[in-house]
Amino acid sequence: MNIGFIIDEWENLNPSKDSTLRMIHECCARGHNVGILYPYNLTIRDNITYGFVKVLKKESYALNSFTSFHKRMEFDEKMMPINAFDALFLRKDPPVDSIMLNFLDSVKDEVFIVNDIDGIRKANNKLYTTTFHDPEDEFLPKTYVSKNTEYLKGIIEKSTEERMILKPLDGYGGSGVIVIEKSASKNLSSLLDFYINGKTGKHYVIVQEYIPEAENGDVRVMMLNGEPIGAYRRVPSETDNRSNIHAGGTAQKYKLTDHDLKMCRRIGKKLVQDGLYLVGLDIIAGKLIEVNVQSPGGIVNINKMSKNKIQKNIIDFVEEKVHEIEEFFNVKEFRLNRRRLFKKEVFSGKIED
Repeated sequence: MNIGFIIDEWENLNPSKDSTLRMIHECCARGHNVGILYPYNLTIRDNITYGFVKVLKKESYALNSFTSFHKRMEFDEKMMPINAFDALFLRKDPPVDSIMLNFLDSVKDEVFIVNDIDGIRKANNKLYTTTFHDPEDEFLPKTYVSKNTEYLKGIIEKSTEERMILKPLDGYGGSGVIVIEKSASKNLSSLLDFYINGKTGKHYVIVQEYIPEAENGDVRVMMLNGEPIGAYRRVPSETDNRSNIHAGGTAQKYKLTDHDLKMCRRIGKKLVQDGLYLVGLDIIAGKLIEVNVQSPGGIVNINKMSKNKIQKNIIDFVEEKVHEIEEFFNVKEFRLNRRRLFKKEVFSGKIED
């Protein structure tokens, strides 16, 4: 199979922590042809979507250490049509790159994309939770989103709770998440003004119910095809409210509760309907805080806690989906065409990043 990954720069991947690198390594271990490209290396030629692709050299596949695999990997660099890939992983960090999705619109019916680009358009990481039906407030915290400073200020002032969460809509990795307290209400107008009024125009802000158990951290659940395949707890440091690993949080073993599993089942059906096959859920005390659909991490920590390699489950799933797609075509001709497109040298030479 030919499998592509649209990622942030290869050089910036952290071999000791990166989930994407685990999936790339697994694809190589199975002998698949693997190519990586960056969103700004997508292009159009004769009305066909191409990319300047770094194809991993198969002689480098035998590097078992993730550090060696990352550091010593060699590439062939070529321009090739995106429909040469059987499957394509979108592993670019948020915010959503709408231009990248526009490029991929032309191949979404030919290439199995994880996650589906129309699903990603729907599932802005922090707004998507509002699409789940939860009239009893069983698993969703009370959430308010607006650019209106006075409206959000009123919500906070009228709340019966002493604390609430404030965060930017387009943040990720815990960036910009703060706890606001009514006892410090004199700073409220200044805070909202800072978050909403930016140099590029007004920005949406989220005000959310504070869950006291957040002090003990949150739970990251990896969902594959609507089912949980692993989880771990992220505990914040003593000097930070955020539990994200990138923000200094630490990982602990966690077993999903019956309530967690019930919530995952309810959410999982809609995720699959929207083509969101590989997703990270952030849960605090049984409440769904965020759905991460672009580049959900957690594989390394889940593997450590469970002594599994869940990247194997992920690549198994992708192989099965590609084979299902092939059944709708003449399989022999379909595979030969993919192979021809992948090997065809349209461009040779150094790709300028």
